[in-house]
Amino acid sequence: MVAEKLKYKKTDNLIEWYNDVLIKAELVDFSEVKGFAVYRPCGYSMWESAQRYLDPKFKSIGVENTYFPLLIPEKILNKEKKHVEGFSPEVAWVTMGGDRELDEKLAIRPTSETIMYDSYSKWVKSYRDLPLLLNQWNTMVRWETKETRFLLRGRENLWQEGHCAFTSAKDAEKNALEALGFYRDFMEQVLAVPALIGRKSEKEKFAGAFRTYTVEAALSNNFTSQAATSHDLGQNFSKAFEIRFLDDKNSWEYAYQTSWGMSMRSIGVMVLVHGDDNGLILPPKIAPIQVVVIPILKGIAVDKDILAYAKKVETKLSTIGIRSKLDARDTYSAGWKFNEYDMKGVPIKIELGEREVAANSLSVKVRFGGERYSIKLGEINQIAQKLEEIQENMFDNAKKDMTSRIKVEKDKERFISELTNAKAILKSAWCGKEECEDKIKEITGATSRLIPLEKEELIDKKCVFCGDKANFNAYFAQSY
Repeated sequence: MVAEKLKYKKTDNLIEWYNDVLIKAELVDFSEVKGFAVYRPCGYSMWESAQRYLDPKFKSIGVENTYFPLLIPEKILNKEKKHVEGFSPEVAWVTMGGDRELDEKLAIRPTSETIMYDSYSKWVKSYRDLPLLLNQWNTMVRWETKETRFLLRGRENLWQEGHCAFTSAKDAEKNALEALGFYRDFMEQVLAVPALIGRKSEKEKFAGAFRTYTVEAALSNNFTSQAATSHDLGQNFSKAFEIRFLDDKNSWEYAYQTSWGMSMRSIGVMVLVHGDDNGLILPPKIAPIQVVVIPILKGIAVDKDILAYAKKVETKLSTIGIRSKLDARDTYSAGWKFNEYDMKGVPIKIELGEREVAANSLSVKVRFGGERYSIKLGEINQIAQKLEEIQENMFDNAKKDMTSRIKVEKDKERFISELTNAKAILKSAWCGKEECEDKIKEITGATSRLIPLEKEELIDKKCVFCGDKANFNAYFAQSY
């Protein structure tokens, strides 16, 4: 018996491949509610790993975890005009409580700025009450009208959202950039996905924000995908919600605020970047199972010795801190198991049969790159080193691929053609005007993805598209 293979090749149809691999690798499944995913243990385990990495990072700068209601009264949601305009098409509403109509509609949390800031206005009275640094690990609901995609764009999403308030613009900006750095490090150090970081254009920034920062990843079809965002809200929300404090000179001031978040989309991006036609390829740091031990059983007396040896190997792996699993099921062939764990992206398979028992050795196969080799049982500590090597190699490979997809473009016609046909991710000089970006999107389907944080020498003095004075360089691509 052979494990079911993927229906699509990654190079032929990235999204169909992606949907297929997520189901067959058992990360997610469909539910009876359209656009709402079931997160299976393998997929949810990766979210737990994200929490274990990021939560201490947040707490290292004084952020505390909290929880606010799922439901938001309409009058509170409507307090920040630009914010609600940005979300209103996607808000899901509760209008009934049991069999009675509610006096006021309640929004199911699309994001928590409004419900949290209503409380902040009660809690913040003095500069001594600041900074206020809170984070939630929760879910949010946005009633997507476009086609939903597992992890990338669903109607309910697992995520975290940090919401902070400060006495100064400088402190708020520092916090927004610190959060951005945490997300970049998670993408690169845990998911082995190289990150493009920068700020969003005025057109693309978060509704109600003063400035939005983004973490973007390059995909194999020359699209990009946003993995996390961090927003400097300025005083826009504090003025709408009357979050004011008496400063040390006894004058009333509005707080400066930030919000920042990352969702399961980051895991989806990782799948898109690293997977192949055999399924997932998981970086060891995020893999729920880092090493699987597969005994080669033949239904004869020697199987007892093989199983005993396999248990010994798995115990040693666990002792040295490796997330390992012994698959001793006799209802599936070894070949079926090999294909199954390739589909699930397990970084290393260890195969054990009569030969390995006799030689006191391990046969090792690496998922990324397909390397095969043997080591002695006494050298089992090398497996931990190999996992570190795999992590580094996956990042280096993804970075080379990303670099190969980014092209500097000065010519308008090539700019339009290459974006329309997704031939590359383009970096070009740009004016930054909303009307220019609207036209670029109308013609090519692409948007500005980010403006680099560091000041750079302009690629050209004129905007690549409209010909007006260029104000900065920017990256452009179609996106998921």
